[in-house]
Amino acid sequence: MKTADRDTAPLSLALALWLLAAAGGWHALRGGEAAQPDRSTAGGWKASPALSEDLSRRSPGTIYLEEKVPAYTLPDPLASADGTKVETAAQWKENRRGEILELFRKHVYGRAPSRPEGLSFEVVDKEAKALDGSATRKQVIVRFAAGRDEPAMEVLIYIPNGRRRPVPAFLGLNFQGNHSVHPDPGIRLGRSWMRPGRDGVVDNRATEKSRGAARSRWPIEKILARGYGVATVYYGDIDPDFHDEFRNGVHPLFDDRSLERRPPDAWGSIAAWAWGLSRALDYLETDSDIDGRRIAVLGHSRLGKTALWAGASDERFALVISNNSGCGGAALSRRCFGETVERINRSFPHWFCENFKRYNGRESELPIDQHMLVALMAPRPVYIASADQDLWADPRGEFLSALHASPVYRLLGLEGLPAKEMPPLDRSVEGTIGYHVRSGGHDVKDYDWERYMDFADRHLRAR
Repeated sequence: MKTADRDTAPLSLALALWLLAAAGGWHALRGGEAAQPDRSTAGGWKASPALSEDLSRRSPGTIYLEEKVPAYTLPDPLASADGTKVETAAQWKENRRGEILELFRKHVYGRAPSRPEGLSFEVVDKEAKALDGSATRKQVIVRFAAGRDEPAMEVLIYIPNGRRRPVPAFLGLNFQGNHSVHPDPGIRLGRSWMRPGRDGVVDNRATEKSRGAARSRWPIEKILARGYGVATVYYGDIDPDFHDEFRNGVHPLFDDRSLERRPPDAWGSIAAWAWGLSRALDYLETDSDIDGRRIAVLGHSRLGKTALWAGASDERFALVISNNSGCGGAALSRRCFGETVERINRSFPHWFCENFKRYNGRESELPIDQHMLVALMAPRPVYIASADQDLWADPRGEFLSALHASPVYRLLGLEGLPAKEMPPLDRSVEGTIGYHVRSGGHDVKDYDWERYMDFADRHLRAR
């Protein structure tokens, strides 16, 4: 596990030994009622008691034990602001969905601009016989403002050869530059600021040694073999991941710098990265090799939070995938389990809007919770994935968000999540909402990708 691209978790590799000692220790936890902490009964996954106890000793101020989860009441996604019960699909689409989206803009992620008038695309590379002839590679510069070369982002695209086009595709941001997802020497080396401590990064710049460094998280050949295209963008092209008072990246293009202070609901970095995903989709809709109506947006960790917000705020995304997104992503904030609102705002003050800081240590006062973010995907399919050792991201809280988003899907005549209890380790449950908890820690593994592609086969192929 590389700590550079996760949310300041205290979990170390050595703790995996505890899991070996506790083999067979995962039993079911009952999906709890909305108003109470969740208690163990029978069924599926349960966090390793040894790991939970060890993490609690190492970080006594952090909740890693279910018995310490406070009682809470979740806001009802099907109750309008004026108290009216939402009983029809029309009420949801015409009223309640917009209310919830506005609450997340105001209190959590901030307000992003619409598509800029000066947006432009330049295809700078097209190789029809990439990856030993199995794919067509394209690289596209997306410029956000007319007459300006920066800031801009580069989209790397692989399209399977020998498949009927246009093809559906997965779109996601990456942590280490487009060149890191595959050792293909034809991928342009990233030129933007890079986070320190990564393979092949020197003085915050990529070097040739970083080529293919994140390949394990992007099984390009397997995705292509399943008939899907792959598109990815380095998230630092959109906004560098450090707190610079929003002076770099896309924010200065759109923020009103005449103001002494940014508004408390001004967009943070997660909203900016999500906005960048929408701009990538703008290009994909113009590419005749890609079916812009069948794009699955996905992300891991902070970029899983980003994928969820992108899917919520841009309904053009046909399918949404969150991998280990945790606090501010798929995990319920009110559980205060693992990473909390206060911890994430202190560690990463640039990710969310300023208003979100009002809820540091006051999660119960939030007018929304993350199950309502998941509900904003309805009626589109959404998949949420957790990891057994990643208690910092609260796997149970992620599952419960999926569970408590399901009433919205049922209102729309869809199945939602077909489970009331967490599934066993390494076993998925899939309706229009899918979920699994995978062996191992905070990462993206082949198991995750296989489930995502199976889910996409079910929902995107049918279109």
